[in-house]
Amino acid sequence: MGRQNPFLGTRQFRLSLVDNETHNTLRSVRFNRAQLVYGIITAVLAVLLVAYLLFAFTPLRTIIPGYPNAHSRREAVANAIKIDSLENAVSRWNLYAESLSRVLTGEQTVDFDSLVHAGTARYLSNKDPEELARRDSLFREAVQKEEQFGVGASAERELPLEGMHFFTPLKGVVATPYDRVSHPAIDVAAPTGSVVGAVLDGTVIFTGWDAEAGYVIIIQHRDDLLSVYTNNQKLLRSSGDAVKAGAPIALVGGTSAQDDADHLHFELWQKGQSLDPTLYISF
Repeated sequence: MGRQNPFLGTRQFRLSLVDNETHNTLRSVRFNRAQLVYGIITAVLAVLLVAYLLFAFTPLRTIIPGYPNAHSRREAVANAIKIDSLENAVSRWNLYAESLSRVLTGEQTVDFDSLVHAGTARYLSNKDPEELARRDSLFREAVQKEEQFGVGASAERELPLEGMHFFTPLKGVVATPYDRVSHPAIDVAAPTGSVVGAVLDGTVIFTGWDAEAGYVIIIQHRDDLLSVYTNNQKLLRSSGDAVKAGAPIALVGGTSAQDDADHLHFELWQKGQSLDPTLYISF
């Protein structure tokens, strides 16, 4: 007969729950060493499974170091917009420098139309050189007149914020005022379910949910303006949607971790700098 494992043998143990006064046994559980080991392993695996489910499918995952929150996502969106603007500016300056260099050295100027339509250069090459020179002189004269009177491309300037017509995103009372350092936004108190509107024409560049800020929607406007609307219970637009000023974009309230959940958290940014919305919008 083989020798039994002394640790996983058939020796029985009993765990009893006894009344301290009557000494009556209220509950008794019998087990051996093998059952004890299997029970401990099963309990540890169950605890690990519950912990994984909590951190994977609940807002507790936001406490994990390095997990992106609403603030980091806003910074990522703002940085992506700045990079795109810088790339466009660099491309324009490269084309401008190349054209200016050719004009100063007497070479043929850059044909911008050929960058889009490949057949334009072949069509012009069949024209008489004197005709091309005459058309070029007329074109240069027209451009100089436009620059002189401030029309054409040179007349396109950014409209000052004071001259823009902002729609009120939500009528209500400003519960928390703007502070550039501690609170670069305003909180507009309003009943839960109130409709939130876009302040200007623009494009939705971000929609999402955050445990602290509720549902978030960010809209890109002209002149490097960004408007941010948080603490919403429902979003009415998706990323990539074009919206008009005053168009409904969300329903406010009910999802923020803050106590005063019935309010809209509204931010206004331009070129990476926060703005006081009350200077341009009447709430």
